[in-house]
Amino acid sequence: MGNGGLKGSEPWMRGYVDTAAGPIPCVATALSFADRLGSAKARWGIKRMRYTVEPGLYAVGQPTAESVVLVTANYKMSFDRLRSQLARIDAWIMVLDTKGINVWCAAGKGTFGTEEIIERVRAVELEKIVSHRRLILPQLAGPGVSAHEVKSGCGFDVVYGPIRAEDLPEFLAAGMKATAQMRKVRFNLADRVVLIPMELRMSAKYLLAVALGLFLLGGLGTDGYSWDRGMVIALRSVLILVGGYLVGAAVPVLLLPWLPGRAFSIKGLWVGLAGGLAVLGYSLNNPGVFASRLSVAGWFFMLVAMASFLMMNFTGASTYTSLSGVRREVRTAGPIQALCGLLGLGLWVAERFA
Repeated sequence: MGNGGLKGSEPWMRGYVDTAAGPIPCVATALSFADRLGSAKARWGIKRMRYTVEPGLYAVGQPTAESVVLVTANYKMSFDRLRSQLARIDAWIMVLDTKGINVWCAAGKGTFGTEEIIERVRAVELEKIVSHRRLILPQLAGPGVSAHEVKSGCGFDVVYGPIRAEDLPEFLAAGMKATAQMRKVRFNLADRVVLIPMELRMSAKYLLAVALGLFLLGGLGTDGYSWDRGMVIALRSVLILVGGYLVGAAVPVLLLPWLPGRAFSIKGLWVGLAGGLAVLGYSLNNPGVFASRLSVAGWFFMLVAMASFLMMNFTGASTYTSLSGVRREVRTAGPIQALCGLLGLGLWVAERFA
């Protein structure tokens, strides 16, 4: 079968196209409510790693042997973005097995790579379906692909298309020539905002663990352990913790281009400092809220560490960094963040005995 073993049917399929390699499923270009709901759930990390498309070959419109072959990842959001831009275009879509990872991340991890392209071309028997020998890849796939090895491995040339799927119709109409704007990587406010839910979801387990720890430690005192004292302190502490978490995960992302510093940990540091100073200012205006300055100092260091860590964690979703740069930053900033967080926690616990 030309689709490398695809079985069954999906709501976004619209029949089949007969080819010399067998029937190829045809896909719709209009996204349904179910498609958009699935993307929204994936943004929140709900069944994220199962939001995939079966690898293989798909048809859009009524493609012929001369129609272009577009290559994408089997992360369904990537697949949907591509097909939604192909209305009134006849094309083939070859979906690689990227283990449910998007194009850019898969290229960095190696799943959107040279070997997978060669194997997929052979599996779908692409040479029987198209008369040309040309594959159009997203530009962000570049780090994982060796074009000359693809050529020698399966006989197909690699052409890099634009960064964004919405530029494909213009790119194809211009004879596969990209403008400078099509090659420019953008990471604007809208691009960053949609990533915040996933960042919140990914770090939520750490938030719960820290909140539980503060609740248990809050009851400590010179007279032993008091559940009543623990409940009072825990409520206040969890409110500060959750507030700092939301601010630390969202505000640096929103302000990313304008925050000083190149390293993401430094960018998050500024927001953490602002949060710590806000707690300090509140404590000065409301002296009865905190038992001592030790607690205020403890929260200052913990908020700084948390915001810096959360922003450093965002590097995996950003187009601003490289893998080597991320590793270097983690090695440098990670120990400092840990030390800062432990210092803050130590001061906070010391307040129980002051």
